[in-house]
Amino acid sequence: MAVLQLLEALTTPHGVDRYLELVNPMLTVRELRAEVTDVRRATADSVTLTLRPTRQWRGFQAGQFVQVTVDIDGVRRTRCYSPACSQYRADGKLELTVRAHTDGLVSRHLYANARPGLVVGLSQADGAFVLPERRPERIVLISGGSGITPVMSMLRTLHDEHYAGELVFLHYCDSTADVPYAEQLRELTGTASVVLATTRTSDGQLTGRFGQHHLDAAAPWYADAQTYLCGPPALMSAVREHYDARGLSDRLHTEEFRPAPLVTTEDATGTVTFARSGTAAANSGDTLLLQAEAAGLNPEYGCRMGICFSCTQVKTSGCTRNVLTGELNNDPDVEVQLCINAPVGDVALDI
Repeated sequence: MAVLQLLEALTTPHGVDRYLELVNPMLTVRELRAEVTDVRRATADSVTLTLRPTRQWRGFQAGQFVQVTVDIDGVRRTRCYSPACSQYRADGKLELTVRAHTDGLVSRHLYANARPGLVVGLSQADGAFVLPERRPERIVLISGGSGITPVMSMLRTLHDEHYAGELVFLHYCDSTADVPYAEQLRELTGTASVVLATTRTSDGQLTGRFGQHHLDAAAPWYADAQTYLCGPPALMSAVREHYDARGLSDRLHTEEFRPAPLVTTEDATGTVTFARSGTAAANSGDTLLLQAEAAGLNPEYGCRMGICFSCTQVKTSGCTRNVLTGELNNDPDVEVQLCINAPVGDVALDI
């Protein structure tokens, strides 16, 4: 420990890892990183990455997420993704499936550029969307689109535990061709009843959007089960409303992504400039994300509460205030999260 402290002091302000990465990006003392060892593109708009973490990795529970950091044009960008593999994976590697969204800077970058040997930054796993230690006797897993990854991890974990209860996996997709884990789901039919519901084609076991009739067909006993849900907002809202109306909200478990509290400053001053778009507007006191949307822009965002980092953009000048902590940031050319930061006076963003 004394030697490490001495090395840190000698390498200030960059730290030991900044020098070690010149020799080998996976050789780190403090930072957690991961190397891409395999890349698979199972669908037209998604890429599945297998990652080998450095020794600092502490593992995860099925349903949790990690933060992945990549360098894009000299700027470090961070996004959250949920592992899709079993928490018991024997080789200790992680599997992430990333859907390349039209406005997704990091997802499009990974889809186009991820290759074996790429080294990315990685965080320890986090999140409370997990199965209880004592597994319920009946479980319903519901997902839609890219929300398949955390519940896929739950399904694979239960398979490795030789789960003997009743288990249904209900996934919503445009068509079966859009399911990145179609082959793996077929292999897991001995563990769960796998039901695909297609919203644009008729090649699934069920068709159309979520409703009582789908639950009746897939899991008629769902009222006695614990349900785990992850998917796009429309699906999340429909399922939540259904369970709430039937007094089953305590049996539904979701990723609780809710917007950060709105803290409009009535005496806000200054101008917010969106340099790349050539747009400027008077500071309303709202968060940068809301002000960008009010100016007619459509920046990428995910949770809108500061968890997923999807809305991170570069602030080129000015001062911002974190609406959750009150912390001020006066530094130029730094990344800020649009959804939880508000401008204090004049602010310029590279949007």
